[in-house]
Amino acid sequence: MNKKNKHAKKFRKPDNKKETPTFSQLIRLNKYLADAGICSRREADVLIASGTVKINGATVTQLGTKVSPSDKVQYSGQILRREKLRYLLLNKPKGFITSSDDPFDRKTVMNLVEKVCDERIYPVGRLDRNTTGLLLFTNDGDLAKKLTHPKNNVKKIYHIVIDKNLTKNDMLKIAAGMELEDGFVQPDKIAYVADLNDKKQLGIELHSGRNRIVRRIFESLGYRVIKLDRVFFAGLTKKDIPRGKWRFLSPKEVGMLKRV
Repeated sequence: MNKKNKHAKKFRKPDNKKETPTFSQLIRLNKYLADAGICSRREADVLIASGTVKINGATVTQLGTKVSPSDKVQYSGQILRREKLRYLLLNKPKGFITSSDDPFDRKTVMNLVEKVCDERIYPVGRLDRNTTGLLLFTNDGDLAKKLTHPKNNVKKIYHIVIDKNLTKNDMLKIAAGMELEDGFVQPDKIAYVADLNDKKQLGIELHSGRNRIVRRIFESLGYRVIKLDRVFFAGLTKKDIPRGKWRFLSPKEVGMLKRV
């Protein structure tokens, strides 16, 4: 190499590529808020338009604004961190309420997953205190909104044990659909799950996410639900998850949920 080339190399201008965010590093502000676990992207647009979000100290109200990894994003005075997205499936035991906090200091599902990851994760939907089975946790606000929105008809299957045999007539009533205090509900399927002599155990498939909907269906006909266990949720099952335990979803499972 000649002296001229050596001299040119010595005094070459610094490479600033690492200091300038590439197009692929820039993301929309509403997605940043969703990834931080604040809300869904649609809800984030409302927060942005209302003037509650700042970037590097300046209030931003323009929808479609993009941010880089080095930007400081604040919501209600709190500096946000775009978290790694987490997806966790719990086999909920009996006796835990589905809440991130409880004023009466009862056991919540958060006690079962509090040390799982550094990111803040939240339950998707609800299971009442005495209902067991599948419960999804995530900090992906968009996915949580998608899986709980009624229009998306997310499939759920429950195993039920009631206090007495379900009569054929009542089975037909449930299958045909019923009017409850908060509106009409019709399961997609209902069937006995044990032998013909045991009509206390049933499987029910439905898409409704209304509060205590399965229990209320049977209570309206004079049955008491002894056991209620969610065994299927949005394509996920309890396979290889003991009661009270959890596991992270695989990338394939996450992709499946996003296609729901």
